[in-house]
Amino acid sequence: MQVRAIAKDIGIPPRKMRLVTNAVKGLRVNEALAILQFLPNAGATPVRKVVASAAANAENNYNLNPDDLYILNIVADDSFRIKRVKPRSHGRAARILRRFCHVTVVVSDDPSDAGR
Repeated sequence: MQVRAIAKDIGIPPRKMRLVTNAVKGLRVNEALAILQFLPNAGATPVRKVVASAAANAENNYNLNPDDLYILNIVADDSFRIKRVKPRSHGRAARILRRFCHVTVVVSDDPSDAGR
């Protein structure tokens, strides 16, 4: 059975978040949580929370054993952007885009669910 959890509007750009999500895609949940605990990237903490939330959803809502769960899919999608202006020389202005992202985690107790 596939169970998911979503974290929205995380203040880290999706490109940097994908470095973290690709490191744990396809692993067991316990292994992924151990890896995320020691990754130096800033995106490791929110991803760890979302993976733990998906495991808790599976355990509490569907009575699945958290030790048997795999990460089927983990995606960092683009969210909104805060647009700001930075003054430059000769009266010009430079655009600053502060990017945010959503992280979606899908876990399952059966690793063959990936095709569904």
